[in-house]
Amino acid sequence: MTNLQKHRFWLDAKKILKDRFNLTDDKADDDLIDERIRADINMKGANLWILIFAILVASVGLNVNSTAVIIGAMLISPLMGPSIGMGYGAGINDFGLIRKSFKNLSIAVFIAILTSTVYFLITPLHTVQSELLLRTSPTAWDVLIGFFGGLAGIIGVTRQEKSNVIPGVAIATALMPPLCTAGFALATAHWNYFFGAFYLFTINFVFIALSAFLVIRIFNVAEKKYINPEVAKKTKRYIILVVIATILPSSYLAYKLVKEEVFKSKANNFINEYLHFKNTDVARVKINPKTEEIKVFLIGDSVPQSDLDDISVRLKDAGLDKAKLKVYQNEEQDELNVSLLKADIISDLYKNTRVELKNKKTQIEQLNEKIVLLSSAQEYYKKDYIDIPNELQTLFPKVNNVILSQNYDITAKDKNLSENRFILNVSSKKYLTKDERKKIETWLKMRTKSDNVKLIIDK
Repeated sequence: MTNLQKHRFWLDAKKILKDRFNLTDDKADDDLIDERIRADINMKGANLWILIFAILVASVGLNVNSTAVIIGAMLISPLMGPSIGMGYGAGINDFGLIRKSFKNLSIAVFIAILTSTVYFLITPLHTVQSELLLRTSPTAWDVLIGFFGGLAGIIGVTRQEKSNVIPGVAIATALMPPLCTAGFALATAHWNYFFGAFYLFTINFVFIALSAFLVIRIFNVAEKKYINPEVAKKTKRYIILVVIATILPSSYLAYKLVKEEVFKSKANNFINEYLHFKNTDVARVKINPKTEEIKVFLIGDSVPQSDLDDISVRLKDAGLDKAKLKVYQNEEQDELNVSLLKADIISDLYKNTRVELKNKKTQIEQLNEKIVLLSSAQEYYKKDYIDIPNELQTLFPKVNNVILSQNYDITAKDKNLSENRFILNVSSKKYLTKDERKKIETWLKMRTKSDNVKLIIDK
C-alpha cells in the first residue's frame, strides 16, 4: 500500500467514524432544548402528585422486596427533571435556572422522604429486605452509573425527536429508591441506613447534573444574555462557584469510593492468596477500608503467631502498606495442666481425647455454619419462590410454567461458585431458542444475586 493509499484509507476511516458518532445532525434547536428542560423542572401540580404516588409504589416494592414494582415506580418518577435542569442551567450561565432547579429538587426530596416515612410508620412490615439494603452502601460503580446515565439522559433530551431514554436513565440511576430507603430509616430509627441511602441519592443527582453541564458545554448551546454587563459578570461568577462547589466534592467523592473499592479488592485477593492452611479455615472476614483494617476469623487448628507475622509482612507487597491485619483464632481457654496427671497412660489418654474432641468440635461448628447458611438463605429467598416465577412469565411470555427450587451444590467449591444453587424448571408454550435460554439464565443470576444457577427446560 502506497503512502497515498494509506492517506486515503485514513481519511475514509475518519469520515466513517465521524458520520457514525456525530451528535449534531439530529440535535434539536436550542429553543426546543430549553423548553423541554424547563418544562420538566417544576415540582408542582401533576408532577408533585405523580412523585407522591411513585414514592408510595416504590416504598411498597421495597417493603415486599419486589424488584418489578420498584422498577415500575422509577419509570413514572419525575425526579430526573430538576437534576438535569441544574446541569443545564450551569451550562448556559443561567443562575436563576440553577436556583429554581435546586429549589424544586429540594421540595421533591422533602416530599419523597416525608411520604415514604409516613408509609413505613403505618405499614406492619418492618423487615429489612434485600432491596432496601442495596440502597444503603454506595460504591464506586454508583458514581459511574450516575455519570454515564446522566450523559445518556441529556443527549436524549437534546434530540429533535424526544426519545425514551429518560425512563431508562431513571431506572439505571435509581434516584427514588434511596429516598424511600431514607424514609424507612427515619421510620425505624436505622440512622446508618439513612446516611447511606441519602449519600447514594446525592451521588446520583450530582453526577447527573455534572454530565448535563458537560454535554451542554460541548454542544455550545446558546447562553442566556443579560442586558446589564454587571449582572452578566455577577451571574458568571455565581455559576463558576456553583460548578466548583459541585465538581470538587463530587471528584473527591468519586476518588474516595474508588479507593475504598480498590482496597477491598486487594484485601480479598490477599486473603485468598495467603490465608489458607491445612487444618484451619477462614470462617469470616471483615474489611474496613476507612480504617484500613482487615479482620480474619479462623476456625480449626491454631496457627503459630510466627506464621501470621510472616503473612502480615507481605501486606506491603500486595499494595496494602498501611493496612492492619488482625487474626482471631478459637483457641481453647480452659486447657487443663496435664502435668498434674501422674500416670503416663492417663496423660496420653487425656491428650488423645482432647485432640479428638477438638476435631469433633471444629467439624460440628463447620456443619452448624453450613446449616445456618442454608437456613438463612432459604428464609432470605423464601418470597422469591413466588416472585421470580411471576416476573419470569411477565418478561418471557412463551413461558407458561415455572418452578424455583434450591439445593446444596457439593461441587461448588471446586468451581469457585456459591454452595447454594438455584434450580429453575421451565416449561414453555413454544420452543425456547438458545439465545432466549441464555437470557433467562443471565436474568436469573442477576435476580437471585447468585453465580450458581441451573436452568432446566421441560420439553
